[in-house]
Amino acid sequence: MNVDTITREIAHLEGWLAEYGKDPEGGVTRLLYTKEWVEGQKALEKLMQEDGLTTRFDEIGNLFGRLEGSAYKDETILTGSHVDTVKNGGKLDGAFGILAGILAIRLLKEKYGQPLRNLEVVSFAEEEGSRFPYAFWGSKNFVGIAKKEDVVDITDFNDVPFVEAMRKAGFNFRDESNTFRNDLKGFVEIHIEQGNVLEKEGKDIGVVHSIVGQRRFTIEVTGVANHAGTTPMGYRKDALFAASQMINGVINRAKEYGDPLVATVGKIEVKPNTVNVVPGEALFTFDVRHTEKEVLVKFTEELTTIIKRIAADSGVETTIDMWMDEDPIPMDKQIVETIEKQAKENGFNYKVMHSGAGHDSQIIAPVVPTAMIFVPSREGISHNPLEYTSPEQLAVGVQALMSSLYALAYME
Repeated sequence: MNVDTITREIAHLEGWLAEYGKDPEGGVTRLLYTKEWVEGQKALEKLMQEDGLTTRFDEIGNLFGRLEGSAYKDETILTGSHVDTVKNGGKLDGAFGILAGILAIRLLKEKYGQPLRNLEVVSFAEEEGSRFPYAFWGSKNFVGIAKKEDVVDITDFNDVPFVEAMRKAGFNFRDESNTFRNDLKGFVEIHIEQGNVLEKEGKDIGVVHSIVGQRRFTIEVTGVANHAGTTPMGYRKDALFAASQMINGVINRAKEYGDPLVATVGKIEVKPNTVNVVPGEALFTFDVRHTEKEVLVKFTEELTTIIKRIAADSGVETTIDMWMDEDPIPMDKQIVETIEKQAKENGFNYKVMHSGAGHDSQIIAPVVPTAMIFVPSREGISHNPLEYTSPEQLAVGVQALMSSLYALAYME
């Protein structure tokens, strides 16, 4: 199959899967255990079977398609991604990794026949956390760290219980006494970048060496609400003004740190939020990310110091709640080197880079040697119907995945 054929086929598959959950407002909505999700997984199962793969669902709905190896039957190389989307999301987030895996295995089988090691593609049940307040349900069950008690009492935005939705879709909780698979020798996830680095730098693919750690905070500032006309500036305890100084101080410090540190205020609430009242309360969030834990910890300690100092200077009170603390996850050095070597040998214009977003790979990497491949995203847009990567760029990604899987599954 030549490059033009790969380009046409991946474009066809992208549009085909997007029909399962096609949103009237544009984009795709394929949420965990919905009718659209079930239909999408069943369609992928049929596609895998048509390609000669042996398929199975696990207890919670992860779908696997397997091409048996000829020599090392107790060794498996896995690829794939997640089938669920955000509400009114794009066609490629997660889906591309599944489709690229299916197509790459198909092409390898056609060209080289049976691999030495088993080749397997997975369509993880859920990653986004878009229907229920729980993310990575698919990969966390896969590696055995999801717990029944985490979800047994949660509901979706329509008050449908998680357990009811799961069982209606035909699935149930996994047997937590089962041990994790010992045949997995590598996992390669290909994904759209969801940023604009590759596009800006004119690169074909990204070879991902790590996934950033994240710390998220909610900061509440309490001052005194008072009349906007009769309260002199020097007598005010303005919660919003204090919050704005805190934000300014932390963001400026983040700029001094430079890449790859990022700090984002994504939410602000003010009370009483009235034009003629000095704000008495303000709430805002911080999302801080970096590839090294030591730097992440150091910066967030500085964040706390800045906020407390400004609070004291402004005569307001503040509480700081760190409600997420995820460590950075390095990718497997050998698999990263394998992907990079294949990129060089095939003439791909590539960049070794980190991922600023979370992926299933961060859940799998602690227990299975793991690495990722990125393809460019136009303007960095994702989780949006405007999410786009050209078929030509997707085809380069498929070739990069195919060559990497060949090195891992077909070579001694």
